[in-house]
Amino acid sequence: MMELIENLIGKNGLVFGFLLVGLIMLISSWLSKSMTRNKIPGVAIAIIIGLVVAGLGEEKGIASFPIFAGLGLLGGSMLRDFSVVSTAMGADIEKIKAAGLAGVIALFIGVLVAFVMGGIVAFAFGYTDAESITTIGAGACTYIVGPITGAALNASSEVIAISIATGVVKTIITTVSTPLVAKAIGLNNPQSAVVFGGLIGTTSGVAAGLAATDPKLVPYGALTATFYTGLGCLLCPSVFYLILKVFLG
Repeated sequence: MMELIENLIGKNGLVFGFLLVGLIMLISSWLSKSMTRNKIPGVAIAIIIGLVVAGLGEEKGIASFPIFAGLGLLGGSMLRDFSVVSTAMGADIEKIKAAGLAGVIALFIGVLVAFVMGGIVAFAFGYTDAESITTIGAGACTYIVGPITGAALNASSEVIAISIATGVVKTIITTVSTPLVAKAIGLNNPQSAVVFGGLIGTTSGVAAGLAATDPKLVPYGALTATFYTGLGCLLCPSVFYLILKVFLG
């Protein structure tokens, strides 16, 4: 009987993945209503449960187990990007234009602040060379900017790994905290979503956090978050590195 079930699930891994996600959402909604009186959104609880579950297993998390392999596809970058693109069908270009200047300013401020904070942490942990500080600071922007910058500056594999970990932590914090703070920061309209994406930058975290807050806001935040990655890859290994090189030698 168990062999039959495993074969059935193995042939329908993606469908089983959707079923598991649905069950997690059902449990999360119940926990939100019964234990927090809806003060913590059900989607936020679901994200936390998902992160805990993702930590099980080996390199691929719970997807390392064959029976849960479908979750690896469901949670992969392909379906993530497809979801973001599909929500863009409802985006209003006029609203994006209305937040244009604010979005551009948010991009530069977001990259600069994240880099500086990451650089300060790197220095506090004993890294004093410009290459290492720049790489870890870039990782604080996103886990994509970090390794790209590290490779460009010939940073050590250890430092590049730290930069990736820094970006992953930022993504997780953004994913979990966005629906919790959305009301307090006025994250309830396209313009604020554009600015939010520019300030935070991590596309995965912004898209997931906005989806948990209001799916209609996802394309607006994801738009500037995508540009954030490109801007970080441009500034970190060039302008920011040269500035640090002047001060640190």
